[in-house]
Amino acid sequence: MKVCFVIVSFSLLSFAANAQASVGIGIKGGLNFANVNATQSAGTTYNNRTGYHFGAFTLIKLGKIGIQPEVLFSKQGTKYSYSTTNVDANFDYVNIPVILKLYTVAGINLQVGPQIGFLSGGDIKSTTSGATTTQGAANFVKSSDLSIALGAGWDLPMGLSIDARYNLGVSDNNNVTGSSGNVKNQVIMVSVGYRLFKFGK
Repeated sequence: MKVCFVIVSFSLLSFAANAQASVGIGIKGGLNFANVNATQSAGTTYNNRTGYHFGAFTLIKLGKIGIQPEVLFSKQGTKYSYSTTNVDANFDYVNIPVILKLYTVAGINLQVGPQIGFLSGGDIKSTTSGATTTQGAANFVKSSDLSIALGAGWDLPMGLSIDARYNLGVSDNNNVTGSSGNVKNQVIMVSVGYRLFKFGK
C-alpha cells in the first residue's frame, strides 16, 4: 500500500508541474460511526459501532477542483443482538478512496468519489449467558469492499482540514456459507487533517 501511495504521489507531482496546479501531502485521522445494512437476519437490529481511522492523503488542486487519493486504516463493524446472544463485529480495513473535491468559498468543498477497501483483520465476538466465543472477521465478510463516499469539508489556510463523509457500501460483503442475504458497510467519518508539504501554487 505504501508503494502505491508513493507512486501516486510522484505522478501527481509531475502533473502539477505541467499543469500549474498545487499538490499537498499530509496526514489525517478521526472517528468512525459504523454500521452495516444487512438483510440476512430478519428481525435483528444492527447498532452503530464507534471506531477510528488514520492515514495519509495527497491533494492535487487546480482552481476550484481538487482530486484527493488517500490510504486509510479504518476500524468498522456493527453491534447486534438476537435471542440471548450479543454480537460485537469488528472489521479492520485498509481503505483507498479517490475523492473529487469541488470548492465553493473560503476553502469549503463538496466531496464525492469511489472507495475500495481491503479487509486486514478484525473479529466477531458472540456472548451468550456470559460465555464469549471469538472468530475471525474473514469468516463473515469478504476480503474486499466497494463504497461511494459523499461529504463536505473545509480546507483552512494554515494547512488544516476538516472533513465529514458518509461511505455508502455498494458491494455485498456477506461471506457466510449458505446465507443469501446482503451485508453492506455504512460508515460516517469525521476527520481532521494536516498538510505537511505543498508544491506549486
